[in-house]
Amino acid sequence: MSGSAERRTFSDTLAGYVTYYSPTQHRFGLRTSDDREFTVHLPRNVSSRIVRNLGDDYRDTTASTQDMLAEGRYLFAYGITYQWQGGERFEAKEITFPEESRGSYVFEHPAWWVQQAAAVADFYLRGHFPDGTYDWRNFRTHLTLSGTHLPDFDGADVRQETDTISRLVYGLSTAYLLTGEDRFLQAAESGTEYLREHMRVTDAQDGIIYWYHGIDVTRTGQRKVFASEFGDDFDAIPMYEQIYALAGPTQTYRITGDPRILNDIDGTVALFERYFRDRSLGGFFSHLDPITLDPNADSLGRNRSRKNWNSVGDHAPAYLINAYLATGREDFAALLEETADTIVERFPDEETSPFVQERFHADWSPDRTWGWQQDRAVVGHNLKIAWNLTRIKALHDKTEYATTADRIGEIMPAVGSDQLRGGWYDVVERRPDPDSGIHRMVWHDRKAWWQQEQAILAYLILAGTSGDPEQLRLAREAASFYNAFFLDYDDGGVYFNVLANGIPYLLGTERLKGSHAMAGYHALELCYLAAVYTGLLISNDPLTLHFRPRPSDLPDRTLRVAPDLLPAGSVELTRVWVDGEPYHRFDNKELTVKLPEGDVPVRVRVELEPAQMRLRMRTEFDGDTAHIRCDGVIDAAELEKFRRILGEVMAAEPQRVEFHLCQVTEMCRPAINELLFQRTKAGLDADFVIVGCTLPDVADALLSTDAFLLEGGDECAHE
Repeated sequence: MSGSAERRTFSDTLAGYVTYYSPTQHRFGLRTSDDREFTVHLPRNVSSRIVRNLGDDYRDTTASTQDMLAEGRYLFAYGITYQWQGGERFEAKEITFPEESRGSYVFEHPAWWVQQAAAVADFYLRGHFPDGTYDWRNFRTHLTLSGTHLPDFDGADVRQETDTISRLVYGLSTAYLLTGEDRFLQAAESGTEYLREHMRVTDAQDGIIYWYHGIDVTRTGQRKVFASEFGDDFDAIPMYEQIYALAGPTQTYRITGDPRILNDIDGTVALFERYFRDRSLGGFFSHLDPITLDPNADSLGRNRSRKNWNSVGDHAPAYLINAYLATGREDFAALLEETADTIVERFPDEETSPFVQERFHADWSPDRTWGWQQDRAVVGHNLKIAWNLTRIKALHDKTEYATTADRIGEIMPAVGSDQLRGGWYDVVERRPDPDSGIHRMVWHDRKAWWQQEQAILAYLILAGTSGDPEQLRLAREAASFYNAFFLDYDDGGVYFNVLANGIPYLLGTERLKGSHAMAGYHALELCYLAAVYTGLLISNDPLTLHFRPRPSDLPDRTLRVAPDLLPAGSVELTRVWVDGEPYHRFDNKELTVKLPEGDVPVRVRVELEPAQMRLRMRTEFDGDTAHIRCDGVIDAAELEKFRRILGEVMAAEPQRVEFHLCQVTEMCRPAINELLFQRTKAGLDADFVIVGCTLPDVADALLSTDAFLLEGGDECAHE
């Protein structure tokens, strides 16, 4: 064989932590997530950047690349591998840093996910309603890469799918929860009304509600599509379609408290109980015959007498947790407990496979021959189980929920993630290949946006509830990959799939940003819950949420504002505003607000904080004066937060900065130095003022510089 035949070049991505940097040899070491060591060479033309959010400018760091290669820093290196007989060399062309500095990940800033939610929601509003009128007759299931209907997916006859509209309504409601922007709620409410008017069927005789698969909109009218017309579910009523029909309206109900929506939820749950439930052996069947509503009808073919992940587990994330958060009802809590119990009992299958079993016959025996799934695993479903069991454990504190979730979290990285490049795979064989021991990919090694979401949320909540640094590492790695490669800065929104190396895959239906599978649901669910888990469970930052209920619609005028199912006592409600004015009738432990009397909608803004928050910092501006109020401990662990908030205040260039430090019980020397540093940077025209009292050693250190003023006014005392 000739020497040239043994040469090979290919491009790829490496993800990992810097182990060393050699400026003389122009290379650095990289340790991947599974502890493999690589040498990365740096050519003269290597470029670098920091991960940026949707709506942000490009953040070039090429000039400081070498200075940023600090030991322990996480990064992505995209480059070219050169192989020849007896040798190999990886040469980086682009380096992407998800950290501002070591340990300071960009997506852990309190505003990150809120900003991303607004950008993603606006992408879908622009795409479906370019004239700014939220007329859902103009909605199209398919949306192009650039966010348009034309020319590919518009015409005389258009299919509107119920679940796709519902998922988008969910996303828009979620964006309102985070931002309080009226356009998102207006679109969500009009979408909910559209679903109720055109896709809902009320059976008064049986006391149930069910939802059409969709409608065909034509120039002459509409054609209702009753049974599903997807290949997997053709001519049947699949339970997952009924479940996801509730996703959007239920999230809207959390905000508005509209009793008509609650009636729809109850009527649909009655459908589940009457026709889908297996009263003999437990759980819910996956499909019904559309004529007889019989799950055992011969007409169902391969879907006859079947149960699956969607019919059992999808209740919790799609609508049930949100219905419970909005109502606190015991029947919803009981169904959540039953769901978790069934998952723990039936789905783990570690004796056979590290992946859960997802499909079953009526008697709960595994179905390993069904359709496309066969004996295959959807990686994201495993992560989804870990995530939702951890949520439900906050409501029903059962050891087996935590044990199962933790075990899944422990097993999955080695079999479901790409430990070389970062990110999580799609569908793999449940059993390893006997020759290699690898769980082979079923169709491809691409990575879907929704499976990244499941990984991020699973490891965030696992880390947030346990404090396990390994789970936090996995959460950060997953969020790094998603934010580095899935955000579309050119056209907006997020990509459906990327290649294994992170490059967007833009062919076929995976080129679309609106389809049966994609409608803003997972991307905005991620934004919302990543903000909740990061702020309230990990980084100790406050979270602001927005609601718009009609007080008379709520039982006892009580608005429930819990952000998610979180460990009991871990979060407190600290501040409330009603129609822009501070409001004090709330229960900080129960996370409820007793609204004033009235039958018109009111704007409710709430601020939630971790119950054990070590440092609270609140800032406000009064003209050219900035007020910084600190409460708690400013030590090494809180220094980064202190520096970040102080830097944000100083970026506004106030003429006077008043520090209210009377509630600070400890302040480390680096924090004092940070104040001195910022004072120097502010210039001579800005006044730095200590208002009221503060710790003697802090006051002495600051006043001795002659750079600070001391003013009374705070009524406080220290022991």
